[in-house]
Amino acid sequence: MIRRILPHPFMSVLIVLVWMALVNRFAWGSLVFAAMLAVAVPLFTAPYWPGKPRVRRPLKLVAYTALVIWDIIRANVDVAKIVLFTPSSDLRPAWVVVPLDLESAEGITVLAATITLTPGTVTADVSGNGNALLVHCLHAPDPAAIVADIKSRYESRLKEIFT
Repeated sequence: MIRRILPHPFMSVLIVLVWMALVNRFAWGSLVFAAMLAVAVPLFTAPYWPGKPRVRRPLKLVAYTALVIWDIIRANVDVAKIVLFTPSSDLRPAWVVVPLDLESAEGITVLAATITLTPGTVTADVSGNGNALLVHCLHAPDPAAIVADIKSRYESRLKEIFT
């Protein structure tokens, strides 16, 4: 019965937490509305979820999240330095193709989102067969190093997390 009302309980909890954080103060009305959203959104989106992603090592997912948060903070500082102190003539933007060893759709999605969330990079496209990402980098003097960094820092960890 609970599974029918809350098909994705983690998503429901996340919706409540995010809603309350957006409101930025506690109010019973906000909590009730967040609870209504937490029930409605997963119910209406459940038919579009093909199945649960298979996470082999959930603790590694926590470590990966911490790594991504740290990289976002660090990249914000790097992008600020680039914007403030790098002359436009010295800027080396580049499109790079990142070949993928990941096979799970969930892992590829998390990798693409990670790249996009990190300031200075954005995932622009996924190949039709899902074995490469097209990434734009704000400043990439060595595009091969960017690809190697994405593969070693993110993709290798995601391969351990998702089956």
